[in-house]
Amino acid sequence: MDKFFKLKQLGTNVRTEIMAGITTFMTMAYILAVNPAVLGGSGLDTYGIFLATALAAGIFTLAMGLFVNFPVALAPGMGLNAYFATTVLASKATDHPISPSMGLAAVFISGIIFVILTVTKVRQLLVVAVPDGLKHAITVGIGLFITIIGLKNSGLLTISLDAFGRDFAKGSYTDLGGSETVLHMGDLTQPSVWLTVVGLLLISVLMVLRVRGAILIGILVTTLIGAIPGVDVVDFGSLKGQDWVPDFSKLNFWDFDFKDLLSTGLLSAIATFTFVELFDTFGTLVGTANRAGLLQDKEKGNKRIGKAMLVDSIAVSGGAVLGTSTITAYVESTAGIAEGGRTGLTSSTTGVLFLLSLFLAPIALLVPSPATSAALIIVGVLMMQSVKEIDFSDLIIGIPAFLTIGLMPFTYNIANGVSFGIVSYVVLATVGRMAGNKKYSVHWLMWILFVLVIARYIFIGSQG
Repeated sequence: MDKFFKLKQLGTNVRTEIMAGITTFMTMAYILAVNPAVLGGSGLDTYGIFLATALAAGIFTLAMGLFVNFPVALAPGMGLNAYFATTVLASKATDHPISPSMGLAAVFISGIIFVILTVTKVRQLLVVAVPDGLKHAITVGIGLFITIIGLKNSGLLTISLDAFGRDFAKGSYTDLGGSETVLHMGDLTQPSVWLTVVGLLLISVLMVLRVRGAILIGILVTTLIGAIPGVDVVDFGSLKGQDWVPDFSKLNFWDFDFKDLLSTGLLSAIATFTFVELFDTFGTLVGTANRAGLLQDKEKGNKRIGKAMLVDSIAVSGGAVLGTSTITAYVESTAGIAEGGRTGLTSSTTGVLFLLSLFLAPIALLVPSPATSAALIIVGVLMMQSVKEIDFSDLIIGIPAFLTIGLMPFTYNIANGVSFGIVSYVVLATVGRMAGNKKYSVHWLMWILFVLVIARYIFIGSQG
């Protein structure tokens, strides 16, 4: 084991690596409960989503450990799963409904694109083309998008109502008493609403105290509180008679529908999956590798990141085959690295734990919406931290970054934020150079993205 993972060479040992792997699992195991909750409303079977989440996270995290010797874990990405459920499958670009099978096909195709871009090294070039300020803005915008989903799912916030009381999501009408705001505080007397607040405070306190696995612990304790008589949000009695052996027949395995990709706006979805994942994964891999001290030798470090990108690319399509949204590298891997994880033994340990969790499906699916909503809000907080990396005093960066951040949650669409960020940056940077400011340059790939975005709105529309 020492020879295979190069433990001594990297200054670590078996015990440290295994404990680091357990720590990483504890910090990201919440995805086992959150992903079925997010994707469950999209028409996919929640049990099948749980199986796909555990399998995909286990298999591809193991691959990252065994084939790359890299201490990074993979799982369905937060934000991209929300985009899949609330934007892609709810698209109003055409009268033709987009089914879960078509959505999974879009994810699968984006994975194939990742593989091609990685092998040809265009993927690395795309990351260089987009300014750092926009990359950070994408992360922040997705964080706010996730937060709104968490607030809405919990009932702590009600949205989608205009001044006439029209609920755009449901087509219903409500008397708002003359209120003109589209955002309203939820009913705090409802058990599900105040339980979310309790869960949010609990996770926050645990994180302030630097407790490992704070999100997972908060989810579990909130679930227990929800079972208290009088609250009655959780029914542990439903566990009786449950089959704890995984039923893989419930997997949405290879459930693809490649028809009508052009007419349903899925090309836009494929582009968004590809674009967002490009920068999300690159930032995570480079950040975690640097934190682990694996980039001190740039040549070896870059080669390892290249291999990690290939595994990540294959994981995107592999996750779609199993029936879940885009698989990505998790920034929570830094928790294990902080515990001393330096090699693939860390990620291999995490992968094995995800596979063992297949036998805990009844418990994971018992977790109520208030518990997962609190977790979503906290994940939004973590992603919001990237805002400090954006220089808003520089308006050529600040304006595109602001549009990227603002349009994602307020239009309830990640693609809109990314698109407006690209277009506005290209225009402002070009004007800046014409005015004599040679500090700014527009990479030729940004011009290609600019044209693609404009074409998207002309031919597909804003809801594609």
